[in-house]
Amino acid sequence: MEGRLINLSSGLPDAKVSRAADSSVLRISGGHRLHGHVTISGAKNSALVIMAGALLCSEDCRIRNVPLLADVDKMGQVLSALGISLERHGNVLDVNASEIRTSKAPYELVTQLRASFFAIGAILARLGVAQMPLPGGCAIGARPVDLHVRGLQAMGAEVQIEHGICNAYVPGSKRRLQGANIYLDSPSVGATETLMMAATLAEGETILENAAREPEVVDLANLCISMGAKIKGAGTSTIIIDGVPKLHSTDYTIIPDRIEAGTFLLAGAITRSEILLSPVIGEHLLPVIAKLREMGVKLVEEAPDCLRVLPADILRPTDIETLPHPGFPTDMQAPFMSLLTLAEGDSLINESVFENRLRHASELNRLGADIRVKGNTAFIRGVPMLSGAPVICTDLRAAAALVLAGLAAQGQTTIHGLQHLDRGYDRLDVKLQQLGAKIQRLPATGRDREFINNISDTSVQISSK
Repeated sequence: MEGRLINLSSGLPDAKVSRAADSSVLRISGGHRLHGHVTISGAKNSALVIMAGALLCSEDCRIRNVPLLADVDKMGQVLSALGISLERHGNVLDVNASEIRTSKAPYELVTQLRASFFAIGAILARLGVAQMPLPGGCAIGARPVDLHVRGLQAMGAEVQIEHGICNAYVPGSKRRLQGANIYLDSPSVGATETLMMAATLAEGETILENAAREPEVVDLANLCISMGAKIKGAGTSTIIIDGVPKLHSTDYTIIPDRIEAGTFLLAGAITRSEILLSPVIGEHLLPVIAKLREMGVKLVEEAPDCLRVLPADILRPTDIETLPHPGFPTDMQAPFMSLLTLAEGDSLINESVFENRLRHASELNRLGADIRVKGNTAFIRGVPMLSGAPVICTDLRAAAALVLAGLAAQGQTTIHGLQHLDRGYDRLDVKLQQLGAKIQRLPATGRDREFINNISDTSVQISSK
């Protein structure tokens, strides 16, 4: 028997949501200034792993500030298939994981949502056994799960991967993971979160060295602590978890989405507008704020959780290298590239986190940008203006980059492939409309479908010439 699931975003079955996104487009009439206040939603990357973290608790959990996203829907479906009951009221999600009725997650869902694989740590900790399909490929580059597997093995789990399924179990009568010292070869966010969840209910102390330091890791740790877990050092490269036998009920609020906040800061900058953002955690945005100020954009902290962006007199060029936190976030690389296309001079972006995350450059060039790509480096020569054109989203953050470019471009921009945008931005088009943007979500026309059909696989690849 499956758990009860109320659709977590739109009230429609997820397949209908996806089809609606595939069959609609955004039309943007660019060149208009924005104004007003925008509310930043809860963090996507926190919400997904915190939903998985709720599996650790056998009592009711209430999660607040849950964003309305297609990815949240999919994670809800994964949990429901495990027998978990979920109910949503606005941005509040009630989770009851008193019974996990199966240790096997559904293949068709996990392969669509990489973050759902991270639940293997929580399931294994609760049940002593877990069967999780491998998450599959990713458009922005390879993200293997070997660090997750090796960490679980260090904690005493037997793990075998057969026919695309990761089968894990804890041998012995206790069926309880054991604390261990684990060094991560790279500071993987997913591996850090998976192993931290597994360690909360393990017997003894677990030390994670070279752990990811992202704010979303800290958010997950704080959720677990609110349920009675003993975790120290989250946000540093060494996390120490002293396992406990059981966790208790909690009422927890997800942090604001730093990537959405950064995207709206860029929306103000690229349209030479003044807008107010809240709630934001400035500390989470330090690399983005630093680069914006380098470019001449004015930012004012009006309250501890409130940030105002003011127009720049001149947009100066700058160079960016993406790095794990606290470096410049890879998720802001594509949106920032849109702003750099209008800087007065030459800029450079080096994407060092993912090997295939510059495909949006060719779509920005459709709008009149001057971008050359060689390997994982983009060379951007600023142009006086962008011009509207039909473009297609190649991934989630590329979608945001195209929306930003469309806001600044002269004329009409039509954006296809909205299923990517809806994965990670909570009603971005609606929020922009409230700021005065001339943006509409409309059914795709025959001409739109013809554009999609005429795009070959190579047209969205990057030339290195």
